[in-house]
Amino acid sequence: MDTTLRDGEQTSSVSFSASEKLTIAKLLLEELKVDRIEIASARVSEGELQAVKDITYWATEHGYLNTVEVLTFVDNGVSINWMIEAGAKVQNLLTKGSLNHLTHQLKKSSSQHFKEIEKILKLAKNNDIETNIYLEDWSNGMRNSKTYVFEFLAFLSTQPVKRIMLPDTLGILTPKESFDFIKEIKERYPNLHFDFHAHNDYDLGVSNAMEALKAGADGLHLTVNGMGERAGNAPMASTIAVINDFMPHIEIGVNEKVLYTVSKLVENFSGVVIPANKPIIGANVFTQTAGIHADGDNKKNLYFSDLLPERFGRKRQYALGKASGKANIQKNLQELGLQLNDEDLKKVTQRIIELGDKKQVVTKEDLPYIISDVLDRTYEEKVKVNSYVLTHSKGLKPSTTVSISIENEVFEEHAQGDGQFDAFMNAIRNVFKTKKMVLPDLIDYAVRIPPGSRSDALCETIITWKNSEKEFKTRGLDSDQTVSAIKATEKMLNIIIN
Repeated sequence: MDTTLRDGEQTSSVSFSASEKLTIAKLLLEELKVDRIEIASARVSEGELQAVKDITYWATEHGYLNTVEVLTFVDNGVSINWMIEAGAKVQNLLTKGSLNHLTHQLKKSSSQHFKEIEKILKLAKNNDIETNIYLEDWSNGMRNSKTYVFEFLAFLSTQPVKRIMLPDTLGILTPKESFDFIKEIKERYPNLHFDFHAHNDYDLGVSNAMEALKAGADGLHLTVNGMGERAGNAPMASTIAVINDFMPHIEIGVNEKVLYTVSKLVENFSGVVIPANKPIIGANVFTQTAGIHADGDNKKNLYFSDLLPERFGRKRQYALGKASGKANIQKNLQELGLQLNDEDLKKVTQRIIELGDKKQVVTKEDLPYIISDVLDRTYEEKVKVNSYVLTHSKGLKPSTTVSISIENEVFEEHAQGDGQFDAFMNAIRNVFKTKKMVLPDLIDYAVRIPPGSRSDALCETIITWKNSEKEFKTRGLDSDQTVSAIKATEKMLNIIIN
């Protein structure tokens, strides 16, 4: 049972609109193919009522109404009336699963609580509403008031309840406790249906769900992206992968290929960003960074596991950065349909490592730019821009101070201009005047970044120059636009000095 739309919505600052809830509900049932969805808490708001109406209307039309569930309360039938108005047919009744909660929150005896529950169950049955029951704080109940829990279960075994739902409300259980508690309950009540509802406060949600299944739990409650109160609930994607890979005797109908699609949609609607290293659905989890891993993948897939990205509708990627080896780069070149000889590949690899050392982001889309930048260096490097200071202040003209080496002779010059790059060019012209050399004219200046790149992407500046003999172009590559233009200019200076 997916409870993203109810328990998952209790994530801090998250509130789905009615249309978002309907969209997610459709995806969960029709595409992801979970068995049931819990979509709301009764009595919350008018907006929640409308969302449930929209979902139950659609569910009725498509035969899903009995898979749509609503959290209700022991409130003398107010929740039942709310459900009737909303068109819902399955209630998940919230009751007290620990003596501590019963005594200090409700301030009632067990017999009083059971009598009120029995009244709600009769009312639900009379209105053709199916009932499942939550034993809130059940995990603490098993730790500290087990006699009460079994008294409650004995009562429920005589009632018209379809499922008894056992929540680790505060996420306190260890995997061993999850197994032992559920095994004890299932041995005593083998014919009752028990769902396990894990929270992730100790990051044990998936492990606890796995142990609950081993102990005989009949169902699990999960949320997309592990959304939920505090540290969230047991995450859908990881738990499904664990069941499929380590518990082959359990057959489930969830469609793995849709997990990532649904996760991204919920991320967009909720505004809660998926961590890059989140198993199965994180941006980086199918990305090899170390060159040795890419090399191993080329040699009989040595770094593959059963968690193949294709299972989840994703692709393996090979990161480019300071840890990249030739194998990483070759993998990316193959995807772009590019080939390099060994010598050129070595140059490109070295350039990517240099960029990675500067913490600059390098993507597959940057590769053609890096290749053109590296392979453009067909000259002997006689001119080197050693350092520069670029200033831009309101009310003052931009200025540049530059240090440049020409055949090992160092020059320093300061100049102003209409912009930082213009000031830089004026300073360079002053240097070359002392060498009695005239710089070519700049006749075109084009800047581009790879399609879909971010603000920290590599930037390529292509400058077209013209002197008395010919027209020619140079390229510069950097994450800073002005710096990339300076690098293109440095290439031009080497061309004319050679």
